[in-house]
Amino acid sequence: MSEDSSALRDMLNARGAGHLPGHLGVVIETATAEEVAGFLDVRQELMAPNGFLHAASVIGLVDTLCGYGTVANLPEGASGFTTIELKANYLGTARDGRLRGVATPVHRGRTTHVWDARAFRDSDGKTVALFRCTQMILWPSAG
Repeated sequence: MSEDSSALRDMLNARGAGHLPGHLGVVIETATAEEVAGFLDVRQELMAPNGFLHAASVIGLVDTLCGYGTVANLPEGASGFTTIELKANYLGTARDGRLRGVATPVHRGRTTHVWDARAFRDSDGKTVALFRCTQMILWPSAG
């Protein structure tokens, strides 16, 4: 996809509306083929019953960023992608404020992409999680 970054950002934000990224409150701030960055505001609905940010909320942010990075890099003729593997290492949490994330590509091939992301607190930059995922590129079926 060869859109300028503001057009790509706007398209990705619109794409998330009415879907999980929109419900989580994920906002894409910058989007290029080389990096996707965004945030979500920590709120009660994203917390685990123990009062800490739910692990799935963090995954929702960083997996969205990586997926959107894959969208920005789909090979010509591909019909889409799907996540086939993900891993997260949690190093902290957030109880309020804003959680930010940045995703960057490690590998962008014809059949798979691998993306790394870091989720961190806006208030102090402390890393909450490190994330890696593998995306399988989907192709239209022949006949």
